Amino acid sequence: MQQNPEIGLSIDIDGVRTNYHDLGEGRPVLMIHGSGPGVSGFVNWRLAMPELAKACRVIVPDMLGFGYSARDPDGQYSPERWVAQAVGLLDALGVEQTDIVGNSFGGALALMLAIQHPQRVRRLVLMGAAGVDFELTPGLDAVWGYEPSMDNMRRIMDVFAFDRSRITEDIVRSRYEASIQPGAQEAFAAMFPAPRQRWVQALASAEASIRALPNETLVIHGREDKVIPLANSLRLCELIPRAQLHVYGHCGHWTQIEHAGRFARLVRDFLTE
Repeated sequence: MQQNPEIGLSIDIDGVRTNYHDLGEGRPVLMIHGSGPGVSGFVNWRLAMPELAKACRVIVPDMLGFGYSARDPDGQYSPERWVAQAVGLLDALGVEQTDIVGNSFGGALALMLAIQHPQRVRRLVLMGAAGVDFELTPGLDAVWGYEPSMDNMRRIMDVFAFDRSRITEDIVRSRYEASIQPGAQEAFAAMFPAPRQRWVQALASAEASIRALPNETLVIHGREDKVIPLANSLRLCELIPRAQLHVYGHCGHWTQIEHAGRFARLVRDFLTE
């Protein structure tokens, strides 16, 4: 029987059983996934992981409540807990300093980690990132408000991608099945309940703290993103002194999938220059 490729190694982080992948050698890079239903670290980064692993040690966890990591029995989820889990994983793996690649929700966590633990972070890659305040988009409201069904998952996948022809029935079914594994929907529903503007704000860091970041930062966005507005990345590029911005046309919220080869090469070049 073939093993599920989403299931990697397992480690206990302050009582949280954390599923993660660890591949390649060299300078470490922590890759933090987004917050869509049925997501896992592997699903989010599967196309970029092998390319980056040619030059880096790639560490890809499932955050608390997502993928194949533990659920909180009390339904208590917060940015503070996710950041603590990420730092705990670095501690457990003996990683003193890392680069971070963060997608959307993961971008917001990457910013928080860099602000709160500056000695632990070298370079940042923020892809379609939250992390600054913005008006909740209909796309993000739909993603966070997901109720399990094949039709609803298909609608969510259509929001993510610019080119809807990429959304095969196999992709929809695999994400739907992941979203209904035991405890998954209960955890997801507990994370971002309506009214959802407050969760955008909870994921936002103070602009003064963002301005003070010393890190070389690569900001990446899809021009047609319906989930996180392009204006977020423009703002992050304005705020972070040592930032550069790359915008992909004909691209939604799935830069790492819709422009997979370009994305992986861009990130690898940035992290290894």
